[in-house]
Amino acid sequence: MRTPLCDDLGIEYPVIAFTPSEHVAAAVSRAGGLGVLGCVRFNEAEELEAVLDWMDANTDGRPYGVDIVMPNKVPTEGSAGDLTELIPAEHRAFVERTLRELGVPELPEGEAGAGVLGWLHSVARSHVEVALKHRIALIANALGSPPQDVIDAAHDKGVKVAALAGRATHARSHVASGVDIVIAQGYEAGGHTGEIASMVLLPEIVDAVGEDATVVAAGGIGSGRQIAAALALGADGVWMGSYWLTTTEYLETMSGSRTMQDALVAATSADTVRTRIFSGKPARLLKTRWTEAWEQPGAPSALPMPLQNLLVGEAHKRISVSGDPSVVAMPVGQIVGRMNAVRPVAEIMAELVGDFEDSVDRLNLAR
Repeated sequence: MRTPLCDDLGIEYPVIAFTPSEHVAAAVSRAGGLGVLGCVRFNEAEELEAVLDWMDANTDGRPYGVDIVMPNKVPTEGSAGDLTELIPAEHRAFVERTLRELGVPELPEGEAGAGVLGWLHSVARSHVEVALKHRIALIANALGSPPQDVIDAAHDKGVKVAALAGRATHARSHVASGVDIVIAQGYEAGGHTGEIASMVLLPEIVDAVGEDATVVAAGGIGSGRQIAAALALGADGVWMGSYWLTTTEYLETMSGSRTMQDALVAATSADTVRTRIFSGKPARLLKTRWTEAWEQPGAPSALPMPLQNLLVGEAHKRISVSGDPSVVAMPVGQIVGRMNAVRPVAEIMAELVGDFEDSVDRLNLAR
């Protein structure tokens, strides 16, 4: 299961795990993969600093990475307060009315409900500055190539840069910008994702840029068989996000996780929807009464990023603590149909490796 990606990143297995949980990221790194911590949930640089200090101390000296949300072109951006004023009153009224109809209670008195500011370009830049002070091996950007100065700063520190691509043209643009690792993310994936399925997309991107950059497969991966298939299609490794949401370590970090995990464990591969209501850009979410409400006649259209996240930030927090699996607002891929139990990261990693080896043995026997 070893590929050149392992040598590039200093890892044992070519498995990169995206997660908003530092406990999951650290556990994946300790188990031989590369845990990549999603930074978007950190509103203050000091919060991220403290968590990366913890990562440094809890990864047994093994490498890890970070994931940021930063558009290539620097937007004109005011403060969060200024941006919030741009949200139409009818959108606010719809969200409040929907939460009331779904039976989602108010937050407990004194608990803040502001949106996640990590979607703002200025906040993402502070995440990069903090991360480069730590022993990260990778910076991944969820919105394509980061700005050139960010790529240059990472390379100056010996840090690899990765970017997600949903088309071969995106991959060529990333490589031209200096991106080291192209993450070919198919339509099946959770979170922000494109319109081309992995089986088609991955070989297209390998053919387009495979001689100039490392290609990693994302979307629909939750078994060693699927890792073997990704490598057979030309990838050097895999990027997995959704599969770690139902780990025991995830419960150690994220509030409301038990309710979310209950919803994911009960879901099938048909129970997701691609929509703009999470952030303003197309993202695959678990299909629930919350997503269905946005599809009803009279529901407003999603606002552009970052306004949509500022609009629904408090709603997501209220949903998270409501204890109702039927209204969960959670990005997840179609692989959710395989996420049928809450298990430790180490158990999942061992299963992935074993299943990969069995798959390769079957192929060898078939020759």
